[in-house]
Amino acid sequence: MTQWYVKDLSKLIGVSVQTLHHYDRINLLKPSVRLPNGYRVYSEKDLLQLQQIIALKFFGFDLTQIKAFLTGGKGTLEHFSVQAKLLEQKAKTLLDASNTLKSIISDVVDDKSIPWVTIIKLIEVYRMIQQLEHSWVKEIFTPEELKQYATFETELKTNSTKEQKEAFEKNWANLVDEMKRNLEKEPTSPIGIALGKKCMDWLNQVYGKKYAHLRTKKFEKGFAQGKGLDEVGLTPEIVSWMDKAIDAYWRDRIYSILNQVGSGVSDETIFKLWKETLDDMYGIDNSRKKEIYDLALADEKVSFKAKEWLQSLRDLVAANSHLL
Repeated sequence: MTQWYVKDLSKLIGVSVQTLHHYDRINLLKPSVRLPNGYRVYSEKDLLQLQQIIALKFFGFDLTQIKAFLTGGKGTLEHFSVQAKLLEQKAKTLLDASNTLKSIISDVVDDKSIPWVTIIKLIEVYRMIQQLEHSWVKEIFTPEELKQYATFETELKTNSTKEQKEAFEKNWANLVDEMKRNLEKEPTSPIGIALGKKCMDWLNQVYGKKYAHLRTKKFEKGFAQGKGLDEVGLTPEIVSWMDKAIDAYWRDRIYSILNQVGSGVSDETIFKLWKETLDDMYGIDNSRKKEIYDLALADEKVSFKAKEWLQSLRDLVAANSHLL
């Protein structure tokens, strides 16, 4: 059986001696033999494991992930699938950066200065995406949504003072504690509806209408699926209760608006309330807004007059999308 001292293995594989020493210290790749004089001796089995480490590093896995793969091996294919998607996102990000540079080059002429403010902002977004790579959000957002989410976080960081950030976090922690204290109550109760409203008020304050579609997807594909709960102090039980409470809040708000149809309140006032509600629900996501029309028209609790009003409004919106 062939064996190698650390220097020989280093030359054979092209990995530095310092790197091999580091792998030994963190128990990622320990030599099969340690001589009395302290020399490390690697076997063919060690060589194979080193080649596996190099392959996994090539695909972008960090040492912690690699160690888990080599010691356990469970779920490796699932991680490969996630990493493949991540590499696709990175490739698209680099392609976007290349296209942006080409666009800047074509726009800039001799008598025009380079738009450094735009370039710096693009770089900041790119860096933010890089920081998100080890976060679960990469699993739920498309490459375009990931870019939008990075922009959102960049803007939030830039536009919020330290005091505002601390206030956001404190208000959220208080809200989570309040939900914990009321888990035994029905989320459709007045308390549940009130807490559902508090949740949406907090979320809309943070995300605004511009990023409401990301807020919705982050909840539905992330928190509701058990992802990232520890980061925000949630549990599956709280998420389930909160989801029902928020749904009860929206239903209560929508019913209160539609119940005003035919009561003497002007259509203009009702439309204003309706539009504000849909904006608060889904921001600029018009496709989700259109779904609310379908749900309301099929709801037995909505009166015939209200459904007539909704149908007319839906027809009007179909011809004038800016009214959504």
